[in-house]
Amino acid sequence: MITVAVDAMGGDHAPKSEVEGALRAVKALDVRVVLVGRQEVIRQELDTHGKWSNLPIEIHHASEVITMGDSAAKAMRSKKDSSIRVASRLVRDGVAQGVVSAGNTGAVMATVKMVQGVVKGVERPALATVFPTLKNGATVLVDVGANVDASARMLAQFAIMGTAYCRSIFNIADPRVGLLSIGEEEHKGNSLTHEATPLLKLLPINFIGNVEGRDLYTGHADVIVCDGFIGNVALKVSEGLVDVIKQILKESLNATITRQVGAVLAKNGFAELRRRTDYSEFGGAPLLGIRGVCIICHGRSNANAMKNAIRVAAEYAAGDVNTKIEAGLASLSTN
Repeated sequence: MITVAVDAMGGDHAPKSEVEGALRAVKALDVRVVLVGRQEVIRQELDTHGKWSNLPIEIHHASEVITMGDSAAKAMRSKKDSSIRVASRLVRDGVAQGVVSAGNTGAVMATVKMVQGVVKGVERPALATVFPTLKNGATVLVDVGANVDASARMLAQFAIMGTAYCRSIFNIADPRVGLLSIGEEEHKGNSLTHEATPLLKLLPINFIGNVEGRDLYTGHADVIVCDGFIGNVALKVSEGLVDVIKQILKESLNATITRQVGAVLAKNGFAELRRRTDYSEFGGAPLLGIRGVCIICHGRSNANAMKNAIRVAAEYAAGDVNTKIEAGLASLSTN
């Protein structure tokens, strides 16, 4: 049974979402969860859900909490008994195979990198996120914020890591990998994309060349790589656009639909839109290249998001993604 350590104090709604998500996970999945944080607070929240002592869930005490307003570097140095640091140590020591947190993203990344270390051959870990596509599939974008500046060699590493993740989590045997640029033609782009292209061509991956921003949603590529600055902008623009479309659609439907049958059909269609664009279904963003597993969630994550983040962490560990990443990076070192 895979064990996942959950930072129970990190999110905006902690520990409510973390506790409820953990309970959903252990009831639905073959997984064990360790809730890390202030013991009395977590136990009190667990008790509101009835009897839980017979479930594969336990509490591991941590006395400190890193808040969203804390400086990542300062908090990492000063709060040595923080919930995320203690959870990460459980992974380092082999008690758990993965850690999940909806806490301060910068602090989580810095702490996990320091405590757990990185996979052999990885220069810098990268954050990946999943975009729903028109083909009812998913596109994995790497990097979405861990590295605002990246070298061509790092983009090649992102491609290898994204490929390994896509194979294990989405069961795609030969993921198509695209390089995010301003045009499909190879001569378009900037100095970074021009330098990365020949490296990507040499790798044992299914590299399909340049892709454009719209291809995050078309399903043309399974994995898309870029530096963390561009990736984070793409992510935030997408999140904002989805929220606007949902609100506009809701207002338009309320204003124009009068007949009962039409109202039911519209309601069903709107529910389907919400389902396909619901971030909570994808769980969170894996920090690729870290020893063990680390899944970083939205600060506002609800119980469903936490449950799915635990699921992804367990699938990542069971799929032995890090071994596949290390093997792929060995091929890069020869080029």
